[in-house]
Amino acid sequence: MTAPTTTGVARSGALKRRAGLLALAAALAVADLGLKAWAEQTLPGSPTEGGPLDLQLAFNTGVAFSFAAHAPAWTVVAVTGLITLAVAAALWRTAPKASRLWGGALAVVLGGAVANLIDRAPDGRVTDYLHTGWWPTFNLADVFIVCGGLLLVALSWRADRPQPAQT
Repeated sequence: MTAPTTTGVARSGALKRRAGLLALAAALAVADLGLKAWAEQTLPGSPTEGGPLDLQLAFNTGVAFSFAAHAPAWTVVAVTGLITLAVAAALWRTAPKASRLWGGALAVVLGGAVANLIDRAPDGRVTDYLHTGWWPTFNLADVFIVCGGLLLVALSWRADRPQPAQT
């Protein structure tokens, strides 16, 4: 029996890292999709109010702030699908050498993007359920996308982002 090569160990570590980040993204997507299903069953006609964050069912055919709400549904699904694919590719490419924070932030963005894409694909709209009264109604996937994106911006100002691969 021979000892594992350095390359084999590195590949194994990279695969484990990627799998862990993809599992995180999947778990976050499942959490949001579960809340969306709950909201669609529970909230129609009976919003809950009284706190800083109300629960109120709404549907958004656009993207952030209803941008492109009047565009054909297939266009919005296609564009958000391509963006989601780009985030997944960035995670896959950078995961082996990126910091845990960078990889985690990409996984959080990916989880939110996947959840909204899955929700939008059948009928061209996203289910929203979190309402503040002073901000458009949104969902947990939106929170993931915004928080993960803000973390990526903050990390890019530091030397914490992955370096381009040497070819």
